[in-house]
Amino acid sequence: MLLTAKALQPQLCLSTPPTTITTSTSSTSPSKNLNFITNTRTFSLCLCAPNPNASTTTPPLKKRNRYRRLYPGETTGITEEMRFVAMRLRNNNATPKSPENKEEESSSSNGPASDAWHPSVQGFLRYLVDSKLVFNTVERIVDDSDHVSYAYFRKTGLERSEGIAKDLEGFEQQGLAIPNPRSPGLTYAKYLEELAERSPPLFLSHFYNIYFSHIAGGQVIAKQVSQKIFEGKELELYRWEGDPAELLKGVRENLNMLAEHWPRDDKNKCLRETTKSFRYLSQIVRLIIL
Repeated sequence: MLLTAKALQPQLCLSTPPTTITTSTSSTSPSKNLNFITNTRTFSLCLCAPNPNASTTTPPLKKRNRYRRLYPGETTGITEEMRFVAMRLRNNNATPKSPENKEEESSSSNGPASDAWHPSVQGFLRYLVDSKLVFNTVERIVDDSDHVSYAYFRKTGLERSEGIAKDLEGFEQQGLAIPNPRSPGLTYAKYLEELAERSPPLFLSHFYNIYFSHIAGGQVIAKQVSQKIFEGKELELYRWEGDPAELLKGVRENLNMLAEHWPRDDKNKCLRETTKSFRYLSQIVRLIIL
């Protein structure tokens, strides 16, 4: 250990017994053989051992508090955070890619650009069939599950599977062949089943995004297609008992309430699942033009 010069300097301190040093001045007179002490001073000194810790230890620096940067929309709730993700995907305006490829960008469920729309009857029926499968899956999961979180999302008024079933029945009565579900709907429904068992927060992020996507863009697309190929026929798909925005608001409030108790890591996973949800939904929308 290196000691500084200051540490090696002797320090003045009191100790027992002290060392007494006496100084005197004597004078001898030739005429008088007398010795006398004219001045006496007494000092108590003690040479102490140097303190090796005197100047070698530096006081620790006080750590500065570092605060985590908030996610966009975090102060409002998890649904607002997911909305920011959805808006970013929409602004990218890229062609929808496979949900399994995380390197590819995709658009939201608004589908391709308007100049690329060439909907067909069979394509729209495929879209209805796969959409019905997805809606039926999430509605059945929240109705049948014993998990307490799912109880908040039963009978919300947003349910679509029954209305789509009526639409498909009407088309069948008109002599149209109703196709079987295809890969996008089957794959997504299977994924939702697995996710519901593994992680309720992640499943509920899909639950919310499915209805949010349908209200924000899906029903608009359905109306446009109906005007083009069904002479503006009104479908049960976008017929609601009440204001859909208000119905979605109730779901949003319940989800935000539950998410207050989720760790930040689960919320981050929900944001990643939002991207995946919109990729799946975009694939289903594209069935209209395939």
